[in-house]
Amino acid sequence: MSTTSVIAGEVGRASSNVSLRTLMAEPVFKLGLVVAGDADVLDRDIAWVHSSDLGDPTPWLEPGQLLLTDGMQFTGEMSDELADRRADEYVRRLSARGVIALGFATGIIHADIPQRLVDACERHGFTLLEVGERTPFIGIIRFVADAVAAARVASLEWSLAAQRAVARAALRPDGLTAILAELGQQLGCWVALYDALGNRVTTRTREPVPEGVEAAVAEVLRRGSRAGLHLADGAAGATLLTLGRRGELRGILAVGSSVPLDHAEHDLVSSVIGLASIALEQHGALDLARRQLRSGLLELLLSGDRAVAERTAQRLWGPLPPDPIRVAVVDIPVGELGFLSELDVQAAAHGGKLFFAEQDERIVIVSSDADTGLWDVVVGRHGLSGGVSARTNWEGLRDGLAEAERARASAGETPRLVRYEALAEQGLLGLLSASGGSVLANRLLEPLGGLGAEARAVHVETARVWLEANCVTDQAAGRLGIHRQTLRARITTLESLLDLDLSRFGDRAELWSALQLADG
Repeated sequence: MSTTSVIAGEVGRASSNVSLRTLMAEPVFKLGLVVAGDADVLDRDIAWVHSSDLGDPTPWLEPGQLLLTDGMQFTGEMSDELADRRADEYVRRLSARGVIALGFATGIIHADIPQRLVDACERHGFTLLEVGERTPFIGIIRFVADAVAAARVASLEWSLAAQRAVARAALRPDGLTAILAELGQQLGCWVALYDALGNRVTTRTREPVPEGVEAAVAEVLRRGSRAGLHLADGAAGATLLTLGRRGELRGILAVGSSVPLDHAEHDLVSSVIGLASIALEQHGALDLARRQLRSGLLELLLSGDRAVAERTAQRLWGPLPPDPIRVAVVDIPVGELGFLSELDVQAAAHGGKLFFAEQDERIVIVSSDADTGLWDVVVGRHGLSGGVSARTNWEGLRDGLAEAERARASAGETPRLVRYEALAEQGLLGLLSASGGSVLANRLLEPLGGLGAEARAVHVETARVWLEANCVTDQAAGRLGIHRQTLRARITTLESLLDLDLSRFGDRAELWSALQLADG
């Protein structure tokens, strides 16, 4: 969609519903078409009618107006070249100003329209009318003025009726949904509301929201500026209006419209924005309360009080996911609410298949084993890290959470989901690594750093080869290419520095595990 900026609160000018064709059809005005401009100019509404004989009346004109003149500015002695240039500049300025047409009165000062003015209008594609038989300009002006006044009265009456309809909708139980539906009904278009994260608030729409609107909403929210935006895309255009103050936007109201909203429409939308802002504030407070309640239910479930938790969840969200379940733990950055919003949407759309709650600075997710796809794609889309338990049931929730935490620890800082089964395939060392075993291993081997980097590497390699040779000295010495006494001396050094007795199996196993788990 192409984008045109529109300042929020811009007031449109009332249309007269009177076109040049309408005026020409009135026999009393004696209007005749001399030069036709754009193809649709005869059917375009006239904003106002102005009369002037100034050589340059444009400072007092506005786009969409009809200018009437008796041609006094085209009298006086001058060369043909200068007269031609003045006529051309006169028409060029009117066209650039957006004047809809020029009505030239004949039979007053000029018997006919000067040919140089006709030629200039043809060169610039500017509409020229002849006002014949001394038709009073005031009659044309009053005709359009009356039409403008009638249009404004009709617009005001429509606005008041629409405001009353929206106010009645606000009293319904589904107030926000009813307000937006009523706004769409009054404007005859689709209406969509987005929160501060760019997530669309679920409401009915008359028509599907066009592609490109969501991206435009995200861009406006990213800038954080309080303004409006008109997306020009033919019949699929839209107007975006922000909710909230600059830097603290609460959301965006999108209205399907091929042209910017007029004054009455903007007034109606502004009132809806006020109501929607209040609703979004309440929605945010309700979201926080729901999040806190979910956390409380999770604590109940972990404490084993499943019956109370199930009854509460059933009243508020629906049943908890059925056994067998999987438990996931996902770390989220502070303030990352987009992920929570998506989970909320998924939980609402698939009642009884997904439960989640905040615990400290992480999210605990529980779903039936067959429904992990409801959330794992969302985790990946937000670039988060997490761990997933093996299949379990609600009775084993605490153990499942512990498994998920071990799997999460093994993911490190890499944005990925690690399943507990993958750790189990790595055996006990895999579980020790996921549980922070490398920290203890590094600490155990830390005294070797006093030997210096080269000597440390030699002693670590000696220990590894000796243990792999089942602690057979001659075999290990042969593999290392050293004398067996040198090997024994190195083992003695390791025992002294690490405070181990490597004649004991337990200490040998501890050294072996440390060598496997230590960094580097």
